[in-house]
Amino acid sequence: MRMIASSMVVVFLLVTVGPPVNAQSSHTAPLSVLESAVQEHAAAGTADREAVLRLLARPEVQAIAGDVGIDLRHVESAVATLDGSELAQVAAQARQAEQALAGGQSRVVISTTLIIIALLVLILIIVAVD
Repeated sequence: MRMIASSMVVVFLLVTVGPPVNAQSSHTAPLSVLESAVQEHAAAGTADREAVLRLLARPEVQAIAGDVGIDLRHVESAVATLDGSELAQVAAQARQAEQALAGGQSRVVISTTLIIIALLVLILIIVAVD
């Protein structure tokens, strides 16, 4: 009987002490990898913001915004509040519009104009929702 009780105590101790000991092993990434990932994420956000602001600084965009009645100062300040997927989506549209404008075209194509207007409206809607 004493052997069974001793066996039960040993099994109980192994069951209760075993998982916490195993939980102490580290499965996290090194600090340098985490810092690198954070820096890459911040750099991507900065590049996206710069792409949008670069498009907003183009004379063609300023002319279109003036014709439509959109205040670009408000839009530029709204770009600073964007982050994550919203910023990535707006930046992708800005890059597409910038490529169309930089393609050597001497006049603004209607599709590019629509992209710019949609981009400006999208930024304003996102800021208004937040």
